[in-house]
Amino acid sequence: MKITNQITEDFYKDSEDVSNIVKAIIDDVKIDGDNAVRYYTKKFDNVDVSNFEISDEYIQKALESIPKDVREAIEFSIQNVENFAKAQLGSVKNTVYQAEGAILGHKIIPLEKVGCYIPGGNYPLPSTAIMTIVPARIAGVKEIIAVSPKTQNITIAAAKLAGASKIYQIGGVQAIAALAYGTKTIPAVDKIVGPGNKYVACAKKLVYGQCGIDFIAGPSEVMIIADDSAYPEFVAADLLAQCEHDKDARAYLLCFDKKFANKVNEYAEIFLKTLKTADIAKESYQKSIAYVVKNIDEAVEIANKKAPEHLELCINNVNEEIDKFKNYGSLFIGNYSAEVFGDYVSGTNHTLPTSRASRYTGGLSVFDFIKIQTFQKIETVEKFSKYASILAEQEGLFAHKLASDIRK
Repeated sequence: MKITNQITEDFYKDSEDVSNIVKAIIDDVKIDGDNAVRYYTKKFDNVDVSNFEISDEYIQKALESIPKDVREAIEFSIQNVENFAKAQLGSVKNTVYQAEGAILGHKIIPLEKVGCYIPGGNYPLPSTAIMTIVPARIAGVKEIIAVSPKTQNITIAAAKLAGASKIYQIGGVQAIAALAYGTKTIPAVDKIVGPGNKYVACAKKLVYGQCGIDFIAGPSEVMIIADDSAYPEFVAADLLAQCEHDKDARAYLLCFDKKFANKVNEYAEIFLKTLKTADIAKESYQKSIAYVVKNIDEAVEIANKKAPEHLELCINNVNEEIDKFKNYGSLFIGNYSAEVFGDYVSGTNHTLPTSRASRYTGGLSVFDFIKIQTFQKIETVEKFSKYASILAEQEGLFAHKLASDIRK
């Protein structure tokens, strides 16, 4: 990890544009449906898929194949994510408001059909099945379609236990396109959620409008702000935990002393000697950066501008500083609030905005699977008609004025 005290504008730039490649794949799927999905699955994942949907029999075998302790871990995670999702859903309610001359309100309505994208990557990601599917189920979504490339038994088992209606063994841009536009065998959905690489993130951008998306969730990133109260071995481990996702993942350390950054690098080198994912983690770690900042205010400014996916605060007097941080996917407070706990078992969601998207959105939650839809019942029409007609005339919309006037 490079250590510097200079911040350049490149630090805040988004990832490279891959839209031309992605658009071509989406267009093929729109035209050729299942055949295109099958072609790109063979090309990119080196998998021949005859039947996209995973059968009930195969799902049952997958459930039976996972060890008891693994199933217990999956169920522990599901329970915590479920409990938090229920608490979140309970914070919003149907509302009726008695206004002057009208009854106004809103209803909480779940989406009908959603697609949950579960990356395959170098290892299976059953945790993402939990994080995307459980909140949808708690929200009341009727049909939850899970898709994942190179689907492995643990991912299939997690998706089933989490509550998926159907599971398809497809991934990449072709899976996003199939979910957005539908094919003969893959249903079109109302919204697509879930993380992925830069190609998947771009595909979600391009299909937005055909269906909804949660947000842009590309390669993983973490920023850790650490002072002399932090444990350099904890920090090194947490940085590597992000770096091992893939070679495009990034880790950032903001610290106040170059000696601390050097100590973190020393621990990282020790850990990399025995880390099974060292080939990936080392390449990503070498491209990551430690910035030596002057003070906490500079760290706050950098963090808020970078808007990282994960933000860890390992600093003294954290409660005095915490409200200064505005932009992050999820916040981890204190030395023992490891980002890995949020990834797996604490109950908050690990599907989080990257590429500075946390400037305008938070992470995936039960709220992504509901619509808050308003209604009104006009009881006393005189004032509404008078003032609506005035505004309609000012806008030159005379059929609007007629619809208002006729009710006087």
